[in-house]
Amino acid sequence: MLASRSFSEDDLSCPVCCEVFQEPVLLPCSHSICKTCLQKCWETKTVPECPMCRNRCSKRQYPLNLALRNLCEMYLEEMNQEASAGSEMLCSLHSEKLKLFCLDDKQLVCMVCRDSNKHTRHIFIPTDEAALQLKVQVENTDMQIKEEFEKLHQFLRDEEAASIAALREEEEQKSQLMKETIEKMSSLILSLSYTVKTTEDELKANNIIFLQFGIEECSKLLYT
Repeated sequence: MLASRSFSEDDLSCPVCCEVFQEPVLLPCSHSICKTCLQKCWETKTVPECPMCRNRCSKRQYPLNLALRNLCEMYLEEMNQEASAGSEMLCSLHSEKLKLFCLDDKQLVCMVCRDSNKHTRHIFIPTDEAALQLKVQVENTDMQIKEEFEKLHQFLRDEEAASIAALREEEEQKSQLMKETIEKMSSLILSLSYTVKTTEDELKANNIIFLQFGIEECSKLLYT
């Protein structure tokens, strides 16, 4: 590992900004400077020179020190990994790593907590196993929620279908009732028409008989 090698962060630090090199530029004098730091130093210089040894540089652009850049990137990556490992949660009572999960109290505990009176006869499992179980529980809960929602959606679909079927049945009943009403009215109208026709025929017949009777009576009066 880089941290165990024979150099420290100072060996990988820019002499200008004192931070780990970022895009180190290799100058002719063999000094390396961060590209940004070198540009800032040269902004006020009429003649470019090395910020360390003051040797003049014949040009303003030089290649990156790729080997040094790769070394710095590896060093920073290792430091980040160590920082992440060091940020592991510690027990607030004993400052030990929380490596166990108490199934009885549903909490993370350290090895010292496990042997304390507070957790006597409690059941413990490793944190990674507890995380796996928790993941399985979450997945099961998620599946259960999806199943419940599917049941609800199916219920709503069934209710919608039942409502549509009931509406169609009601429309058919109303349509049938309207059809029967129209048929009854048509039959009634036909019956009334027949009655009117019959009445008219009878009236016409009665008028002819009345007229004939009137003529006969008048003749009798004239010839008597």
